[in-house]
Amino acid sequence: MRAKQILNELTAYKPGKPMEEVRKEYGLDRIVKLASNENPYGFSAKVKEALPTFADEQEIYPDGYGTALKEKLAKRFNVGLDQLVLGAGSDEIIMMLCRTFLAPGLNTIMAHPSFSQYPHHALIEGAEVRAIETKNGFHDLPAMLEAIDEKTGIVWLCTPNNPTGNHIAKADFENFLRQVPKEVLVVADEAYVEFLETDDYFDTLAALSEYPNLITLRTFSKAYGLAALRVGYGIGHPEVIHKINVVRSPFNNTTIAQKAAIVALDDQEFINDSIAKNNQVKHSFLAFCDAHQIKYYESHTNFVLIYDLPVSGDSVFQHMLSKGFIIRSGDALGIPNSVRITIGNEQDMTEFSVLLDQFLTSVKES
Repeated sequence: MRAKQILNELTAYKPGKPMEEVRKEYGLDRIVKLASNENPYGFSAKVKEALPTFADEQEIYPDGYGTALKEKLAKRFNVGLDQLVLGAGSDEIIMMLCRTFLAPGLNTIMAHPSFSQYPHHALIEGAEVRAIETKNGFHDLPAMLEAIDEKTGIVWLCTPNNPTGNHIAKADFENFLRQVPKEVLVVADEAYVEFLETDDYFDTLAALSEYPNLITLRTFSKAYGLAALRVGYGIGHPEVIHKINVVRSPFNNTTIAQKAAIVALDDQEFINDSIAKNNQVKHSFLAFCDAHQIKYYESHTNFVLIYDLPVSGDSVFQHMLSKGFIIRSGDALGIPNSVRITIGNEQDMTEFSVLLDQFLTSVKES
């Protein structure tokens, strides 16, 4: 069979190691997953209470337009229904964007390291990938602007950035947008926007009327804790959204997922509580890093990337795995001698910090 040649050069996405697999492999009773930036506090109790009521009519296809959820989002963000597109996670919208706006002969520009699915799907569509190295974890926006030419289809801005955690400051973002040619689509991937701890934030939604070549991506997988249901959304100019919908698969969001997301939007108390706990535990972990001279990038997310470690990220990953903690090696993310750690609850992070300190101390002494 003849598949695209590029598929021989790519690999399938590798999620964090499954907890059950680790439990069996190491004979452990307790496993703590700090690899996929999930919400350690679960999801809204209101969603949990409502889920059994969503079980009826599973033989019926879901609303292919996601009308009720779109209406809820439109009201919340003061946008039109024709400005919204839904995806099975924002990951699917990234794939749809590449399918819509990229092709052989075109190029796309992104930071490196950043979310791996940007280059992955761009290469599958035959586009050239121009990856611009970050500076101290931040997007190098001047270099990204310089890389744009008449063949550029999409520029990706991940803010806050995965895996570094840094965000793009308001003035920098706006200055960048003003200089991007109007025919180039700018994608603001805001999967972690709820975790921002700063007022120095560019309001991408407010800017949509001025910049029709801007689209914002968000998700229910992180702060909302609905990762298993796969619900993401994009907000942009109606013309952009229309083109994306042409390539969108029919019925791509289940009925249960749509209804759960609607209920989740109404429980902002859960979101606020989760974020407050995340920030408190995160700052405690950063204080631990400071006390032990462990370098890290500024983080406006629910994870922290520590770097310049005395051993490879893979070594730290394997050691912590043997202790029952699943984290993400930075070696696979493009940052050698680093690991990305999801901020867990207070107990888990305290135990993790002790184990990390013991391991790094033993490495230095040897």
